[in-house]
Parts: sequence; structure tokens; C-alpha cells
Amino acid sequence: MNDLTNEIHVHSNTGMTKGDSPTDTSENSVKCEKKKRFGISKIFKRNGKGGGTNDDAGSDGDESSPDGEKKISERRKGFVEAPPTMKKSFSERQASSAIEGLNLSNFEQPMTPDTEVKEFRIFAGTWNVGGRTPNYELNLEDFLQVEGCADLYVCGFQEIVPLSAGNVLVIEDNEPAAKWLALISHALNKPRNDPYSIADSSISNILNKSSNSKDSKTHNFFHKPNLKVLSKNLRADSSLLKICNCPVESPSGERHRLRKLNDSTDKSDSGNAINCQENTDTSCSPCAATQMTYSLVASKQMVGIFLSVWARKELVPHIGHLRVSSVGRGIMGCLGNKGCISVSMSLHRTSLCFVCCHLASGEKEGDELKRNADVTEILKNTQFPKICKNPNPLAPERIIDHDRIIWLGDLNYRVSLSYEETRVLLEENDWDTLLEKDQLNIEREAGRVLNGFSEGRILFAPTYKYSHNSDSYAGETGKSKKKRRTPAWCDRILWRGNGIEQLSYIRVESRFSDHRPVCAVFAVEVELKNRSNGRFRKGYSCAAPRRLEYDDCILERHSFYGV
Repeated sequence: MNDLTNEIHVHSNTGMTKGDSPTDTSENSVKCEKKKRFGISKIFKRNGKGGGTNDDAGSDGDESSPDGEKKISERRKGFVEAPPTMKKSFSERQASSAIEGLNLSNFEQPMTPDTEVKEFRIFAGTWNVGGRTPNYELNLEDFLQVEGCADLYVCGFQEIVPLSAGNVLVIEDNEPAAKWLALISHALNKPRNDPYSIADSSISNILNKSSNSKDSKTHNFFHKPNLKVLSKNLRADSSLLKICNCPVESPSGERHRLRKLNDSTDKSDSGNAINCQENTDTSCSPCAATQMTYSLVASKQMVGIFLSVWARKELVPHIGHLRVSSVGRGIMGCLGNKGCISVSMSLHRTSLCFVCCHLASGEKEGDELKRNADVTEILKNTQFPKICKNPNPLAPERIIDHDRIIWLGDLNYRVSLSYEETRVLLEENDWDTLLEKDQLNIEREAGRVLNGFSEGRILFAPTYKYSHNSDSYAGETGKSKKKRRTPAWCDRILWRGNGIEQLSYIRVESRFSDHRPVCAVFAVEVELKNRSNGRFRKGYSCAAPRRLEYDDCILERHSFYGV
């Protein structure tokens, strides 16, 4: 502004000559004053987008009038006092190339979160089978609660082989593990609308496929199957399941992975599975059991401990980072007759860890400290291999770092009472008093084991130890006094993490071993990529029609003594 004014004065001074008269001088002064005012008004007109009206720009004579001066002062005052947002409207500056390159269309769209939450059902079951090998007559449908139709099944077993020196020190027998896999596969994939399905022929066919013999017809259920071959036949493509499925900038890699997984899981019977994730019709029956099929995701045996994880085929493409780890805590603190097997995986964008353990046995005072030490060493020494290069990986290397953890097995914690005291309380069905003396509850409340883990309310009788093929606890008859043990809740299921709700926690009445199997169903929240087309609905699971309540699953209290 000052430069412009000086320029005007310079032109006015240079415009005068020695021959100019005073009259000419006064006229020149008036002209210079007009030019000065016109220059100021022109600046504001040029810099202000809407600073002046057509009338203001129409004549120069108005600018020199008192009204024109008033308008100029009002414009100057409005420009100086205007807030920043208004200054932008007054000053139409030249847009830089950087600003012109910005894509502002995204700001016009409503902001939506990158992820949404979907609820899945996970079944977890644990069973110490006492070293017994199953036959085809064993029905696992009650144990697996197949009518509930979970999305994932986690099946943990202990003592699937006798814990003899040969199995522990020499070579483990994997024949029972193969038979358990065949029984689970048959129970999960059996057509629900065919109650007369013959189990022995179906299971025999499964096992015969794992035989190394070319003539499978000559083999029956009692021929030794090959666990490795059977697992391969039942399992989805494990090489693809181990691939990192972290979100990437370009979706082409993820689409390629999903396509390969879908091809590998559906090539045998692509028409059997119903993809409820891509079905926007809410009338889709969540438990269309005749079309449900399950694939083996992972399985691992360590002497007598055996863990397998199964998933609906529709979920397999969304499973990644699959890793397995085992820790021995048996003889010399390292052999596999005791210890744990852990499976780590990610489902969509949530990390899951399943731990199946068999802890130190014994009901003497102080034995609970050995079990505490086993848990500590398991948490310390379980190390999953690193396979994810993402800066924010979904594949934790430690158990405790996973988003959701389910811990199950024969934890072997006993009741700190004598056999006689425990028997009196059992006859009175006073389980609450017994649970107050439960070692696991005592150790957890004292903060000495499994900190941060939760367990549902126990509303069933102690699961150990029963006489063979009987509903009586060992020691109640003369023949079983030598094997007498104080009844206890040795078989337990716990969990850790947000977004987990236990829907049921029960035991199953089976006389197959001296333990009663225990199972639980969880509603687990899983984060997945947000779908703007509404394919996924929060809180809806394709595998469960309704939320189970405790009252639906709890067995009525009864006495084993006829009281």
C-alpha cells in the first residue's frame, strides 16, 4: 500500500513543470487524489471475490464522493476484522499446484470405521480318555454338541495312549489319534437328516483312505491307519493357512490368496457348503446342518496329548498365521507325558490361541505348586515362529499376547479335603463348599496362577475319578479302594481376552474313561474388514440360530449315592 502511494506521489511530482500555473497545480492535485483513491479501491476490488457490487465498480465519480469513501472504509474494516474463514471468501488467491492436486471428494463421504465386529461360536472340549483306544461304536455327537453348530471346534484330549515308558521314551503311537480324528470328522460332517447313518462303514472309509496299502478294501477299522495321511486328507491346504493374511495396501494379493484357498477347500465338494457370509438374505437358516461341512485346520500329538481344531469351510479362507507349538513338562521336566500343545491362528483380523494341557498329577499337599510351575513354564517357553512382516502383526509370538485365548485340559487341580469329608459333601450335593476348597480357585484368587484368565460358574459334579464303566467314584466299592482318589474337578476350561462370552459350561455323561469330558461354547467377537455393502451383520453367526443360555445346558443336580 505504501509503495503504491509513493508511486502515485512520484508521478504527481514528475507531472509538474516549471511553466505550470497555480490553477494547473490545483487541478493536478485533485486528479492525483482521485488516482490515489481509485488505486486503493481497485486493490480491494481485485483481491475481493465479492468485495464490491456492480454499482461500486460502475463509476469512478462515486469513489471520490463521501459515500464512496465510506464504502471503502467499510470494506477495509470488514477485511481486517473478518475471521479466517471469511478471509478466504474475501481473498481469491491463486491456487497452488499442491492444493489443486488434493482429492477433496473423500471428505464429502461419511467417515466409516475400517473394521467391524462379527460374533462367532467356538466350541471347546477336553477329555482325558485314560489311555483307551476308541472303536467305531463311540458316538461323539453328544460330546461335540453338534446340534449347536459352532463355527470352530477345538477338541483336546489327554492320555490317548497309555503313558508307558515305550510311548514316552521310544516312539509315540499315533494310531489312536487317527481314530479320534476319524470319529470327530464323522460326527461333524454326518448328514443330520439321516439318523440311520451307519457309523462303522463311514469311519472305516475315512480310515481306509489313510492306509498305505493299495488295496484299501482289505483294510478295516482295526488296521493301523496313518495319522499323517489321514490328517492331510481331512485338512484344508495347510501351506495357505500358514500364509500371513494381514491387511495390505493393494487388495490383489488378498484376493489371490482367497481364490486359492477357496479352490483348495471346495474342489472336492464345492456344492456342499453354504456361504452365509455372502448371503444378504436374513432368512438364511443359520444351522443349515445338511449343508454344513467342517475341515481340519490343525492337529498335533505329543505322546498322550492331542489337540485338533476344525472350522467351517466358509471360514477357512479367512484363517491365517497358523502355527503350532508344544512344551513338554513330564519326566525330567521336559518329556511329553505332561505339558501342552498350543495352536495360534488369526481369524480375519483377530488373533486366537488354543492351549490344551495336561499338568502334574498328585493329590498330596504341595502338588498344586508343581502344577503352578507347569503353567508358568508353559507361558514362558511357548514360542510361535515369526511369519508376519507387517509392522503391526496379527501373529503374536507368545500365548499371552493373543487377542482371545482358550485354555483347556486336565489341569489336575484337586480338592483340599480328605476323601471322607469330600464324600459327605457329595452326598449332600454341597458343591459350593467343595468349590471353596478347589485348588485352582484358591491359587487363582491368590494370584499365583493363570492371572487374567476367567472361568465360568461350575454347576456340575466333579469329573474325576470314576470306576471303570460306572457312575460311581473310585473307592466306593471294595474292588476300587486301591485306586481311590478324592473326587475333584480336574478337567477345566478357561479363557482370557475381551470380546469373549461363555454361553455354556457343562460335562458330558460318558463312561468311556475314569474322567468325564467337559465342554464349553463361547461367543467370540472377531474384527473383520468393514463391508460397505452390508454383507456382514454384527452379532450374527451363520452357525448358531440363537444364543444358548445356562438354563438350556445345565444338568439338574443329582446325587450319585441315591440321596
